[in-house]
Amino acid sequence: MSRLHVALSESDISRIVEMAWEDRTAFEAIEAQFGLNESAVVDLMRKHMKASSFRMWRKRMAGRATKHLALRSPAVQRHRASHTRQA
Repeated sequence: MSRLHVALSESDISRIVEMAWEDRTAFEAIEAQFGLNESAVVDLMRKHMKASSFRMWRKRMAGRATKHLALRSPAVQRHRASHTRQA
């Protein structure tokens, strides 16, 4: 069963929102950890944020090469907290 059909816990949702806001966390990292692709993350952000905050995030995220592994420089590294699952 896909993660899209499984209810996420409040802590999972909080972590996904946090990762989506981080400049250096690629959507692929969110997908690897939570099974949500970019469009699912966008839907989650739309549902769990105020409309103005969502618009600000979308504007900030649009065209940001660091949000996609294939587009960003290999020099860009992502911090991995010790409490997160390592892929």
